[in-house]
Amino acid sequence: MEDRQSRASGGEGAAKGSGDDGAAAADMSNKFNDTTAINNVGSPLNSDEVDTSETSAQMLAIDPAAIDFVSVISHKDGNGLLNGLPAKELEAIGDDDDETSNTGAASTELSAAAAATSEVEAPPPEIPAFVKMFRGSANYIANHRGTTAVYHIPGDLLEWDGINDLIDDIALTWLLGMKLVIVIGCRPQIDARLDHKHIDPIRHSSIRVTDSDTLRIVKEEAGFVRFEVERQLARSLRVVKSAHEDEFSGNVVSGNFYSAQPFGVIDGVDYMYTGFPRRIEVEKIRQVHQANDIVLLTTLGVSPSGEIFNVNSESLAATAAGSLGASKIVYFTVRGTAFRNKETGKIIQNLRVTDARNLLQHYRVKIHSKGFATVDDTGIDETEGDKPSRDDMIQSPATVETLLKAGWAVSALDRGVKRAHILAPTNGALLQELYTRDGSGTLISRDLYEGIRPANVNDVAGIYDLINPLVEAGTLVPRPRDVMERDIRSYYVYTRDNLIVACGQLKRFEGGFAEIGCLVVSRDYRSQGRGDAILGYLERLCLQCGANKVFVLSTQTMEWFVERGFAEVGVNQLPPSRRAVYNHSRRSKIYMKHIDGDRDLDAQELWWNR
Repeated sequence: MEDRQSRASGGEGAAKGSGDDGAAAADMSNKFNDTTAINNVGSPLNSDEVDTSETSAQMLAIDPAAIDFVSVISHKDGNGLLNGLPAKELEAIGDDDDETSNTGAASTELSAAAAATSEVEAPPPEIPAFVKMFRGSANYIANHRGTTAVYHIPGDLLEWDGINDLIDDIALTWLLGMKLVIVIGCRPQIDARLDHKHIDPIRHSSIRVTDSDTLRIVKEEAGFVRFEVERQLARSLRVVKSAHEDEFSGNVVSGNFYSAQPFGVIDGVDYMYTGFPRRIEVEKIRQVHQANDIVLLTTLGVSPSGEIFNVNSESLAATAAGSLGASKIVYFTVRGTAFRNKETGKIIQNLRVTDARNLLQHYRVKIHSKGFATVDDTGIDETEGDKPSRDDMIQSPATVETLLKAGWAVSALDRGVKRAHILAPTNGALLQELYTRDGSGTLISRDLYEGIRPANVNDVAGIYDLINPLVEAGTLVPRPRDVMERDIRSYYVYTRDNLIVACGQLKRFEGGFAEIGCLVVSRDYRSQGRGDAILGYLERLCLQCGANKVFVLSTQTMEWFVERGFAEVGVNQLPPSRRAVYNHSRRSKIYMKHIDGDRDLDAQELWWNR
């Protein structure tokens, strides 16, 4: 033991060495002692556990005599299949004495197992949750593939524990074929630096004046958040790139993809280096997308004269999305506040842009053309008096944040973006919102039903002229003018320049049923989504009035309704009052659709309004 310790220490002379040599010797001594300790524990594999004389393939091989057979299907389906084999074949295995005798005991056991299984009628197994999810997401994946999306990430989320998962989800949407533009903010980082330097920024109308000292901090923090996001995305894309370098090669590209201009002097205040987006370099961004890369934008924009301006990141995201004609824009929140219906207590998952505008007006939220937003947080005037109601007052930063996100979402929709999403920072929220029916956030969409209104007696002549060719062809049942005038409240028309281009009729029945009929689109306006729009409008009216079972009768256009989720049913499925007046001589086919909620209709709109 003493000899071993003496050799391990390198002798007394080595221990007295000076400088780097002495330190190196001590370091080697420690490593030697560690190695010695490791070598003294554990044991090699025994020869009865593995034959070390065999090749690597032989060492990992499975003995075929150790392989048994077990059924993975325990029910009998309508095709006469039992345990994955035709029932007749299983019977033959047990009945053929010659083959049984030739194959020995193993075949006899298989026959007995098959016979025993055939006596058990088990219910069909449940479809695994992942299979249901993946099948349900297939249409969304196909629809989003090839579309452009803009993601706005506030700088606060870089400190969030779930930022790695969020970046992974963003990379996954890229992998599934979406063309991405990411806008990253850095407001909290700038505020922290200014506070650390004891600099009190000048603000007017909630806008920070960016002087030269502040601009220096903005440059540093914008660079920081840019490289942080690039680093995270590089990690997320690493596995894909290494496995499929040629097919899925992608990078993160950042640069001068937009120009900015200054606020200038407003109400006597010089905003100096505070600016707003001037022009988005659309073609340059599309070239990056053609190379299968991701575009990353920061809040620093360069003017044609070479000046740098600090722009609002939310405004930049809305401007970029509108210029690119993006299919959607996604705003991530920090505090995760959603909208709720006060009367029902339910979370509001979707808003029409007109509803969102009314909400912003109610809370005095204004989005200005120069890329900034203001909120009057003193409350809302009520009809009873000038004193604001406590329920209607903006009481928390979370409420203000949500309203501002809604304001920027409306700004993006006004610029031509089709859909805007507001998502809370929860794990998996992005994937759930984009690839599932139920979603996870708030969807704000353009008003696809603009131009649709209830009909009045002045529309009878226009409706009659629109449907008469189909009545003469036998596609529609005759509707005399006097009957149409009597039932005019059940008709809805789609107008363009005061011309009726489509119409539909909606009737309610007992038991939550509603019938849609007389759905006609002018020949000159077909294949433009008018029929889908008026159908969707009528279906939403059904939901509002509590009818979730919608049916149509058709003799010619059955496939059109089948493609939109209707399924054929029998006459006995009609509500009693409608069944009593069903025309059996006409033999119209009946198609019915169950609507679970607004999200069903949102998904339906996604298909025809891509």
